[in-house]
Amino acid sequence: MLRVSPNFSRNVDWNLLKTFHEIAEAGGVSRAGRALRRKQPALSLALKRLEAELGVTLCRRGPRGFELTDEGMLVAETCRSLNSLVRNVPKRLGNLTEEVRGRISIQVISSLVCERFDAAISRFHGRHPKVEILIDITTWDSVAAALLRDEIDIGVASAQTLRSDLTYDFLFDEAHGAYCGQSHPLYGKTFDDPSALAGQAFVLTGADEPDELTAYRTRHGLGLEVAGLSEHLDEAKRLTMLGVGICFLPEAFAAPDVEAGRLSPLLRHEDQPCMPVFVITNPRAPGKLARQLLLAEIAVPGGTK
Repeated sequence: MLRVSPNFSRNVDWNLLKTFHEIAEAGGVSRAGRALRRKQPALSLALKRLEAELGVTLCRRGPRGFELTDEGMLVAETCRSLNSLVRNVPKRLGNLTEEVRGRISIQVISSLVCERFDAAISRFHGRHPKVEILIDITTWDSVAAALLRDEIDIGVASAQTLRSDLTYDFLFDEAHGAYCGQSHPLYGKTFDDPSALAGQAFVLTGADEPDELTAYRTRHGLGLEVAGLSEHLDEAKRLTMLGVGICFLPEAFAAPDVEAGRLSPLLRHEDQPCMPVFVITNPRAPGKLARQLLLAEIAVPGGTK
């Protein structure tokens, strides 16, 4: 009765199977040696080692020369299947990246304006249209907790501190400016000193406000009088355009309304607060091909925004 170790697949030298495949396909050790440009004794030794591992004779020399035993024919057929699978690995990998399916969950800060990020998503969808992309708006301080709980795959936000258990890849610097609407008394005016706005009523963005901006306001005494509040930048901007108060908004987000005359910047660009925005991931999260492919797209250089 044939006895093969239950740990055979774990302990076997896979090179022995490859060598036997070449011997079987060539029809003998000598022919295989010539085809592989290897010495016959080395191939014979590999054959004996495999036979010892399996506890059977795989081939013999008969009246008609080299012949496979019944066991040898079975192993040779298995080796053919293995060789075919290995040869198809590159093709299968290519098909996999073309047919990626699944879902990517992303959380971003409110009203993010970033051409590089948008272009990455557009390229990713063009290459992997079967992947469902979910994007939710959240405050910057909620992203880390969601990543650590594996509730999302990718976060895009600023960060007060960089946690050692998360990965932060710089995306762009987001500058914030102070703006007012057409009906505001300060519309059309600009100031060199931010403290000149200290007595004005402000529209604040609550938990959506980055710590760097909070520190800037505090340093210059801004926002002590609150005229409005919304954690959604779109609504904070609405209140600002309606003349409710002055509001700090991301420059790129406010730019179309500034150009259209609905908003007016109040501070010189040089003194505006600026904070980095990161692509944040959890390196210990379960592996997901779609996520890695999207992160690779985001990593492609493509402007500073």
